[in-house]
Amino acid sequence: MDSVLRRRGLMLVLSSPSGAGKTTIARRLLAEDENLDMSVSATTRPKRPGEVSGVDYHFTDKTTFNLMLNRGELLEHARVFSNFYGTPRGPVEAALSRGQDMLFDIDWQGTQQLRESAREDLVSIFILPPSTRALEERLTKRAQDPPEIVAERMAKAADEMSHWPEYDYVIINADIDRSVAQVRAILMAERARRDRLLGLGEFVRGLQAGH
Repeated sequence: MDSVLRRRGLMLVLSSPSGAGKTTIARRLLAEDENLDMSVSATTRPKRPGEVSGVDYHFTDKTTFNLMLNRGELLEHARVFSNFYGTPRGPVEAALSRGQDMLFDIDWQGTQQLRESAREDLVSIFILPPSTRALEERLTKRAQDPPEIVAERMAKAADEMSHWPEYDYVIINADIDRSVAQVRAILMAERARRDRLLGLGEFVRGLQAGH
């Protein structure tokens, strides 16, 4: 069917408390699926070691970010801790129009905004850790943040996890291979939804007519 009909792309959102594994899952999906691209967010936070501007994030200052927001150039935006994040509208809309799926690593605030503005294109998944202890261990082992930031992220995790009912799917990430397989299965099923296939009615009528 995919070889006959064009399909509108979808927006696949992965959200979770920091350290629950969504970034690892996202990287695996991107490496294995050529029709899935990462939506690169704009952010006002400083670059971390190893991050590349334009690949990991579009790093910008607060003045530029506010200009983008006021011009309606962001699909969603949110404040996380003391920094701002947002999704540039143009690249995403162009990708969906040509049938390319876009992967989003955003929080519940951004997901709410996408649901309001683009519900038909949205597929949302919330990733939960297997336990609070496992979450804290993962944050500590990352060694990216000082202890006070780890404590702040742990304190915020309970609030973030309270938003799980707002998502289409929930996955408990106890095993990364199994979690990746679950997300892949969800993506395959959502790609086959009839309302994403362009010209399906005309195609069926042609089959009925013997074409």
